[in-house]
Order: sequence, then C-alpha cells, then structure tokens
Amino acid sequence: MSRASSPTAGAGQAWPAPVPGFTGALDADARLLESYTAAGEQLLSGLPLRSARDHGQQRRADDALEAMRAARRAFLGLHAEDVYARLTDGCTVHLRLPELVHAAADRFPGLVPTRAQLAAELEHRQADKDGREIDQGIFCGAVLRSARAGRHLIDAMLLPTPRALELLDDFRAHGRAELASVLVERRCGAAHVTFRNAHCLNAEDNRLIADLETAVDLALLDDQVRVGVLRGGEVDHPKYAGRRVFSAGINLKELRNGRISLVDFLLGRELGYINKMMRGLLTDPAPGASTDRMTQKPWIGAVDTFAIGGGMQLLLVLDRVIAESQAYLSLPAAEEGIVPGLGNLRLTRQTGARLARQVILGGRRIEASEPAGLLLCDEVVPAEGMAEAVERAVRELSAPAVAANRRMLSLAEEPVDLFREYLAEFAVAQSVRAYSDDVLQKVERRWQRAQSQS
Repeated sequence: MSRASSPTAGAGQAWPAPVPGFTGALDADARLLESYTAAGEQLLSGLPLRSARDHGQQRRADDALEAMRAARRAFLGLHAEDVYARLTDGCTVHLRLPELVHAAADRFPGLVPTRAQLAAELEHRQADKDGREIDQGIFCGAVLRSARAGRHLIDAMLLPTPRALELLDDFRAHGRAELASVLVERRCGAAHVTFRNAHCLNAEDNRLIADLETAVDLALLDDQVRVGVLRGGEVDHPKYAGRRVFSAGINLKELRNGRISLVDFLLGRELGYINKMMRGLLTDPAPGASTDRMTQKPWIGAVDTFAIGGGMQLLLVLDRVIAESQAYLSLPAAEEGIVPGLGNLRLTRQTGARLARQVILGGRRIEASEPAGLLLCDEVVPAEGMAEAVERAVRELSAPAVAANRRMLSLAEEPVDLFREYLAEFAVAQSVRAYSDDVLQKVERRWQRAQSQS
C-alpha cells in the first residue's frame, strides 16, 4: 500500500486518503484537488512546528505532505498545459515566474502554496519549514515539461524586468546605475557589472539575483553598450580584505535561515539573468526568428581570487573568461548537497564527461593556471594585468559579427528544448534537495561554526 493511500493519520481520521480519481475534466478535477488538499491542510494545522514535533507527529505530517504532492502530480499530469493556458489567457499574457505561481494559487486552490503560507514559512529557518516550495517545484516542472507552456514561460522570463525599464532612461543618459548589491557603469562601449555583496564574499542571495537581472537588462537595452563585463568587487572578509572576489556561490547562511527562494533565486537566476546572457533579451514577444525578436551581446567574465558554485556556473555561459593566475574554480555540490544549477548540463561541453564528474561529484577544485583551467578560462594573467586583458577582450568582442555568431553557437550548443527539459527536472530535484536532511544538517553545522568564530 502506498503512503498516499495508507490510513496513518491520528485522531481517528482515515487520512491520507487515496489520491482522488481525477476524470480529465479540468474544472471538476480542480474541485477534487481543492477538497483533497484542504483535508491535508487541516491535519497539518493541528501539528506543532516541525522542530517541536515528536516522531509520530512528523510521520503524520510527512504522510500528509506526500499525499497532497501525489495528488498534485496526478492533477498536473493531466492538466498542466490547460492550467497554464488558463493562467495566461491562452498564452497571450506573459507572466514572470513569481506572478505565475501566485496566479496559480489564486485560480486553483490547493495546487501551490498561497502567499500567506509562503510568508508564514519565511518566518522560520529552513529546517523548521514543511517545504511548501517543493509544491512550487512540482508545478514549475510540470509547466516546463510541456513544450507549448514551457517555451512560453521561457519567453516570459526573457522579457525586460519592470525595474530595468524604469531605470533605462537614466542609465542611457548617465551610463551608471547603482543598485543595492550591483554597480553598472558604461565605459567605452562596455557595461561593467560589478558584484558588491562585500559582506559575504559576493555570495548570491535573493537581492543579488534581482539586481543582476536588472543590470543585465540595462546592458542589453542600452544601444551604446556593445559588450558586457562581469567582475566581483572588493570584499570585507579579513582574509581577502581589499581584494576583488568574483563569487563565493550561494549564500549558505541565507539558505540555513530560510531566505533563499526557489522561485526568485534557484529557478529565477536560471530562467532570468543567466539565460538572458546566454540567449539574449526578448524585445518583441511576437512569433518570428530570434534575430528579429532578441537583443544579444557578448559577455566577458573577469575572475579574481575564486569563482565558487554559482560563480563557476556563470562562467559556462560567457564568451570570454579572463582569470588572474592565482584564481581557482569549484562546484562544491557534493559538499553542499544541492544541484549546481545548470552546471551538470553545461560543464561537460567544456571539460568532457570525466573531468565534469570529478568536479561535480568529487568536488575537484581547478586552479586557473593548471592545464584543466584552460578548458574553462580563455586567458590567465597576473593580477596586475587583469584590467588590460579585459579592455583587450572588450575591443575584440565589439566586432559587429560577434553577436550574430555567438547566437548561432548558443543555438547549436544548447537548443531551447534541451534547456527546457533539463529545467523541468531541475525544478523538482532542486526543490527537494533544498529541504533534504543532509543539506539541512550541513548548513546548520556551517552556521554553528561561523557563530562560534564571530
């Protein structure tokens, strides 16, 4: 007997009940799902916070959560494309991912968590949550598995953000936008995007991801910009004080404290600013050739000190990577316990399968100056030569034919449907990993060590 159909609930209730027998009629099945999940929510509401539950209470909660997720998977297996069509008025309205999941919560009660449920979970550290975001992952994965819905969602996330459009006129006039964690400056035809999360070694958090998407939009929308440059700013850490650092990857303290969002961060970075650098900005949503619909520009990465985790993932979509000779690269997925974004999809293309497995599964660190480093970096220079190397790369990539050729390279290397199908699996896998016991234990141990040293 499956967990979804096993009567394990207490207080005389025979719940979880078997998953409803969905009929294939959307409205009728939506009512069945709403009624079924309401019973599960009632059971959960009678239990204490996760950290205060005893073994029996936690098992009842796990059974209820898994039963509801089984019902959602069954419902979406029948209706994902029709649900998306309802939410987007027949794929005529482009909703960004956060808007989409909120619309789904309003239109189809019980399908994904409500704003109130998500807000309640935000009050707790990751280990005290019931993982409502896993239900968002199930929904996003189902949408992306549909070719029609998935492609439309990808297009929606390639459109300029409202904040970038608000800042565009001022950026065009002054060539500068100072965001909370990112500085964008236009110099000699290049948009220099500098990460300024100095307090955490330029690690990624929700704010940095939002600021980077705004910065990338501005660079792609400004006709005076021909090339984009990414570089980490100086950091505050005593070990690296006064030095530039490219990126320390995901901010594990924020993950431990429950402030790394699946939709805004883990999925948003892949569908948002990174995909915009890879494929370009969608400036005309009407059907047609990408040449007419997209604005693309080449991107350069300047790697000082290290590019860890998400920082290394970012290098895999850039057109030129320049690293200082003492820098190193790593994807510590095995240590962190989560999936390294699209690193699993993209790293093999650059390094081959064997080295990719050593990096992702074994945690191998690659020094920029070793032979393997040249598979990921185009140029390795002394620290004092970084600025000159970046300027030279800007001149070389400013040639008119570069944008067209890099568009064709991107199409050949990573077709949109390959990207979509990978993300469909990633949405579910990453949402589950973010709430897995081994990940929660690792981030807690790291946080405890940091607290003892502060």
